[in-house]
Amino acid sequence: MLNKELYEKYLQKKAKKLGAEELIHSQSPENVADRRENKFCVIGYPLGHSLSSVIHQAGFKSLGIEAVYETLETPPENLVERIKYLKNNNYKGFNVTIPLKLPVALFIEEVDKSADIASAINTVVINPDRTLKGYNTDVIGFKKAIPSDFNVFGKTVGILGTGGAGHAASVALAESGAGEIRFYTRSIPNSIELLNYMRKVFPQVKFEAYQIEYIRDLSMVDILVNTTPIGMLGRSADMTPVEKEQLKTLPEGALVYDVIYNPRKTVLLKLAEDLGYRTVNGVDMFIAQAAAAEEIWTGQKPNFELMKIALLEVL
Repeated sequence: MLNKELYEKYLQKKAKKLGAEELIHSQSPENVADRRENKFCVIGYPLGHSLSSVIHQAGFKSLGIEAVYETLETPPENLVERIKYLKNNNYKGFNVTIPLKLPVALFIEEVDKSADIASAINTVVINPDRTLKGYNTDVIGFKKAIPSDFNVFGKTVGILGTGGAGHAASVALAESGAGEIRFYTRSIPNSIELLNYMRKVFPQVKFEAYQIEYIRDLSMVDILVNTTPIGMLGRSADMTPVEKEQLKTLPEGALVYDVIYNPRKTVLLKLAEDLGYRTVNGVDMFIAQAAAAEEIWTGQKPNFELMKIALLEVL
């Protein structure tokens, strides 16, 4: 299971709420022959503006693989039934997005190192025996999108949000040499376990949490990362997690990174550009994490550039 220190209480509470205990402990026979077709999907909620199918179909095509990739909208309260559906209908794997990257851990029998360290899952393999293995490719994707000429080492990072994407961003930045990571969250008490865990895994990095509603001064932040859904098309595209008055307190040369890819320029990024800051959107991260997922599922690397072209054509 995922890191017990961080998730034991969370999983117990969620399992009881979702009625998932029976499904968590049920296992299928081992050594089942794999006669399944190449069926994959993304689950999350809402998914009305998701473009995952566009880039994954392009990726499979670049590999010469015939595959189906579906968008299956899944509210948290329907997660148990969705996992049963995927197992019973011979899917080989699926991606996970907001808000299911943490609760999906309830159903995972095995995780790789990436998911264990990030404490979140965005890619799942359904084995022939119907057991599940979880991965986190967001860390890989986040790193790839950081400009090669921008030095993260020793920098102070401000991360907006402490969900699955926030976990992945913090791991990517800590591994890249950040000196301090500040989480801006709606609930500091709920972030204590995350802070303690990250301090244990990355003792060389300073971790702190601050109330997101009270952001006033960002003059110490060299890299500001938005991992919340604020600014996403179909949810709050006309909003920003940080207003202009606060944003302009960032130091000269700061980088503003929004993991949202649709729209390509969120309100946050537009404000940052107007103020003269360097910006990064979620496009390259989105494609890189998807390419890594396909490599996990197929054992082959899809063509990143063809996936990017497919995405940009529809954005």
